[in-house]
Amino acid sequence: MHLPRPMISVQSLRVEFGPRVLFNDLSFSVQPRERIAFAGHNGAGKSTLMKCVAGIIPATSGQIHAPKGTRIGYLPQEGIHVKGRTLWQETESAFGETMALSEKIDRLSNELVKLDPRSSPYGDLLEEIGELELLLDATDPARMKPRIESVLKGLGFQQKDFTRDCSEFSGGWQMRIAMAKLFLQEPEVLLLDEPTNHLDIGTQIWVEQYLVNYPGAILLISHDRALLDTLCTRTIAFSHGRAEEYAGNFSYFERESVLRKEIRLKQYTAQQREIAETQRFIDRFRASANKATLVQSRIKLLAKVERIPAPEQDDAVMNFKFPPPPNSGHTVAKLEAIQKSYGALNIFNGFDFEINKGEKFAIVGPNGAGKSTFCRLITAQEEPDAGTHTFGHKVATSFFSQNHADELDPNLSVLETVEAAASRESMPQARSVLGCFLFRGDDVFKKIGVLSGGERSRVALVCMLLRPANFLILDEPTNHLDMQSQDVLQRALIDYPGSVMIVSHNRTFLDALVTKTLEFRPGEPPVLYAGNITYYLEKSAEDEAAKKGLAPRLATLGTAAAPANGSSRQSVPGVNRKEQRRIEAEQREIRSKVLKPLETEFTALEAKIAELEAAQATRAQQLSSEETSNNPGKLREVTNAVDKLAKSLETSYSRWGALSEEIERLRTKLGIEA
Repeated sequence: MHLPRPMISVQSLRVEFGPRVLFNDLSFSVQPRERIAFAGHNGAGKSTLMKCVAGIIPATSGQIHAPKGTRIGYLPQEGIHVKGRTLWQETESAFGETMALSEKIDRLSNELVKLDPRSSPYGDLLEEIGELELLLDATDPARMKPRIESVLKGLGFQQKDFTRDCSEFSGGWQMRIAMAKLFLQEPEVLLLDEPTNHLDIGTQIWVEQYLVNYPGAILLISHDRALLDTLCTRTIAFSHGRAEEYAGNFSYFERESVLRKEIRLKQYTAQQREIAETQRFIDRFRASANKATLVQSRIKLLAKVERIPAPEQDDAVMNFKFPPPPNSGHTVAKLEAIQKSYGALNIFNGFDFEINKGEKFAIVGPNGAGKSTFCRLITAQEEPDAGTHTFGHKVATSFFSQNHADELDPNLSVLETVEAAASRESMPQARSVLGCFLFRGDDVFKKIGVLSGGERSRVALVCMLLRPANFLILDEPTNHLDMQSQDVLQRALIDYPGSVMIVSHNRTFLDALVTKTLEFRPGEPPVLYAGNITYYLEKSAEDEAAKKGLAPRLATLGTAAAPANGSSRQSVPGVNRKEQRRIEAEQREIRSKVLKPLETEFTALEAKIAELEAAQATRAQQLSSEETSNNPGKLREVTNAVDKLAKSLETSYSRWGALSEEIERLRTKLGIEA
């Protein structure tokens, strides 16, 4: 079988900084349309490798090859600032080649009118213009404007933003501008370093779908589990100078890496036992003349053993528990008839909100919608223009925001800072909690003044977590945390008995934690959803569909115009013939555009479920067979396949039930008998 030529080929790559080796003898290739995730803790070398592939920094040794003409696009985490051009001009520059062709054609056309049509130069110039126009047609310039609009709006920009100078946009929006340019350029290889860091959940989902359909290859660094699981089919994990490949998405990598670590631990333990036994034999009989040959043989054998490295200690599962919160009354905080404006910008107008003991809220919405203002109001750090704020009985708040990092004393060490913030009860936990959030060993003795912005933010978070409180408000707590630290924080918050409000765009982090979601939209009152992020996304999608589609009309038809016994011609009392015809037309539209596609999907889904059930039965037989049981590799393969089938069946059953209910509801509305 002939394999396609790789888009990127990395061979024997070594990168080191001083005495530290980030990776050594690293080799891998990137195939067309492949999606690869780089995984590993912060500082493992993921961003460095991506910069090497992008050609920004050189490797110590080794080679990186790409076919001639291959375009590689790179989006860093931060540091992009554009000014002097409008948003439209900046994104339009992604089509530089198209625009250059168009300008050249215009210039040559102006020269053409000055020439004698009967002259030889006229014919030559006319031919050149024709060739350029063919090239221009190949770039499809007619699609340029609608593509720019589609990408900009998908990334959260509004029509009124198109004429704004890029310098007016904040750092997060600057990254969106850079992302828009990359998407429009469509390089053959796309390198993305934390692309969803500054995006709200709605924009994250748009980016996710855009990348799923992207025509080129993608290398991705992200702490967004949902994105990694949806997009990536291969994972390269970096840890302690090693790189390992996993043929699957991030969830597969997490499961498989645990198995590999267990195997390595067993191999290491067994080897250490053998080495110890050999060494005991050597020590016991070293002085025995009649055992000299055997002793020398064992010494030589021991010298040739390729030692398995000891498993890394910091790979162990870490846990953290909040200090016991002081007891509070049922009502934690209450806002009544709140009004808040900044100049002409109205944020809240008569807003009511209440959080009770033990409730856990997600606060979501695009930047600038009022989330941070709401946090300051609910914590009484800012006064409303009108309305009242009330704390409940014995409420003790603890608020984490990104700017708290700037308030830390630069002359204190990390450990001194945390110990000063901790209560007497939580003081013994200080070192271990710092370890959970990536401060290990001598890192705790670093001065705050030498830390990066992300590191200072983690110190501020640890300080907040060690203070006893019964009401926590967290503003983007996972921004600078690796996956392991996110898991530690999530588990601690799930077990926390107090009340929690979290402003975050991290879907996976929020989903298992919150039970209510409060959505903010610019210029609109906040909307409360009585469920987690998955529920919120489903319901908000339904609400949007209802605004744009047939749902309101369907409700009317269900009460006033549903025909009996499947008849589409039955008259409705109190409705004239013209209105009757309109209703009948709407019924036909609903049947053809809504009901029929659902019935088609339902039939296909039933067939799919039958196939999955048959496959599950086959795999179950394989799992119980002696051949599989005696082959660890085969056992792992079959077990993974069974798990995957079970998840697919669960999803299919859920969709089957939802479709069944929706079809039944529509048939009832339309008066169609089953």
